[in-house]
Amino acid sequence: MTNVSKWMSWEGGIDLVAVTSPDLQMPNLIVHLGRMVNTPVGNAASGMILWQPDPTGMPAVMGFVSTNEEVGKYFGPNIFADTPFEQAPVLNATIDIEITADKAISKCVVGDYTFEVEMSDFSAPYLINREPAAMPPFHQQGVEIHAQKVTLKINGEVINIIVPPVGITGGPACVVSPNGVYAR
Repeated sequence: MTNVSKWMSWEGGIDLVAVTSPDLQMPNLIVHLGRMVNTPVGNAASGMILWQPDPTGMPAVMGFVSTNEEVGKYFGPNIFADTPFEQAPVLNATIDIEITADKAISKCVVGDYTFEVEMSDFSAPYLINREPAAMPPFHQQGVEIHAQKVTLKINGEVINIIVPPVGITGGPACVVSPNGVYAR
């Protein structure tokens, strides 16, 4: 039997990938959070943030965010190995996520930045089963709900974003994910 030792599961996830200009080829914003993320090393509210307001400069915020540093350290070498995120730093954060039938609201405070995402206008829930690819290089299973409407605030300021049709996980770039698993 093959042992699956590199995995994570979550409850209460939100995933937003966007650009702030139609000229950009790569996203300069990722807010990928779970209200509770379970790993072999522990459980904590966790995720990933990328905010690069100047696409020609260094990101203002980039890394794995977590309320537990050990859980945060797990993601790079175990889940995101062989990707640009493998060596991403772990950033201490507070993460609050509320999901109802009508909207999903997340707030992540990391350093001097507060990221607030509100999603609504949802599709029906659907199951996903995505095979590994170059990005992302892991199996994905779970439930997603495509959000047709999203608002992003950073430090209280509404940021104009363009949401591409496909995000970094291979599905829609703006989803609520009630639960799921990544495994390598």
